[in-house]
Amino acid sequence: MKFELSPETGKHNLLWMIGEIGEVIDIVKKYRDIKPTNDVELRNHLVEEMADVLMHYNDVMLCYGISADELQQAYTAKFEKNMTRW
Repeated sequence: MKFELSPETGKHNLLWMIGEIGEVIDIVKKYRDIKPTNDVELRNHLVEEMADVLMHYNDVMLCYGISADELQQAYTAKFEKNMTRW
């Protein structure tokens, strides 16, 4: 299967990413009383699922031609704007 850099592929990656975020949420809900820093197996599972989220996130950026620098600039501008709201 060839990975195509297109908006359609980006859309699919967004949907897959949401599924992976759901898996992270399931871990947090299920083990809410256990700190991942205290349980190595739980921590590894959480980190693995978060890596899946990050992989799909990165693929979405690639599909839409968004660079890390562009995202950083937008993040900084949004952060500064949000800080004036409170």
